[in-house]
Amino acid sequence: MLTQNPWQHRRSAGVADDIDFEIKGQELQFVEIELDPGESAVAEAGAMVWKDASIEMTTVFGDGSGGQGGGFMGKLLGAGKRLVTGESLFTTVFTHHGSGKARVAFASPVPGAILPLRLADYGGQLICQKDAFLAAARGVTIGVAFQRKVMTGLFGGEGFIMQKLEGDGWVFAQMGGTVVERQLAPGEELHVDTGCVAAFTPTVDFDLVSAGGVKSTVFGGEGVFFARLTGPGHVWIQSLPFSRLAGRMLAASGSWGGQNRGEGSMLGSLGDFIGGND
Repeated sequence: MLTQNPWQHRRSAGVADDIDFEIKGQELQFVEIELDPGESAVAEAGAMVWKDASIEMTTVFGDGSGGQGGGFMGKLLGAGKRLVTGESLFTTVFTHHGSGKARVAFASPVPGAILPLRLADYGGQLICQKDAFLAAARGVTIGVAFQRKVMTGLFGGEGFIMQKLEGDGWVFAQMGGTVVERQLAPGEELHVDTGCVAAFTPTVDFDLVSAGGVKSTVFGGEGVFFARLTGPGHVWIQSLPFSRLAGRMLAASGSWGGQNRGEGSMLGSLGDFIGGND
């Protein structure tokens, strides 16, 4: 039996495709999913830690949701959406073909938290940072959310191209550092560093606001813009975007090489300065 903890879910009576799971660990977490016969979980390629032998692993083109249509073009479209958000063209489907219970575990590749979210509780849709998706119950689709506002696209860092998760099942999102959830009332505003916006519901308006005067911009270290999130809706904030951690490690190593993924905007080094990622 899975031990009780705050990040555990048990199947509700009469609810189909409702997987059981438990989040284990502190800074370097993994999620252990318990499947009944015929149930499946979908995960990013390479995320698996271990599985029971009765669980069959199949690599598929796209997000593995089965909702893109049976034709090649439908699958190609789903895979293309994943490619735009920086993910692999392929996902892996884990299906329990035996009897009784079987388990499979997936780990986050970065220090932080794995957040379990049931999409049905948030209107069936969630907007997340790129690379947020780790695993989900079969049926969740992964799309692309573009910011329509030009300024937000140019200077919003994570906010230009984000992942859109849709469905009614459980999804497991990986986020950096400590995660805080805020519920915003209608018209309530929250100013967040652009890289620290981990996820929000579609009812939240994402925009940019000036960080202050010239002195604050040059010497404050927070960049020219903050993300302005306006309610109503839910917002998840991460304390340590992986790109910020990687940037500090790169600076400490004294090397100018490497690759900046995540917080940096479309403008490269200038965008990093504007976004406060120096």
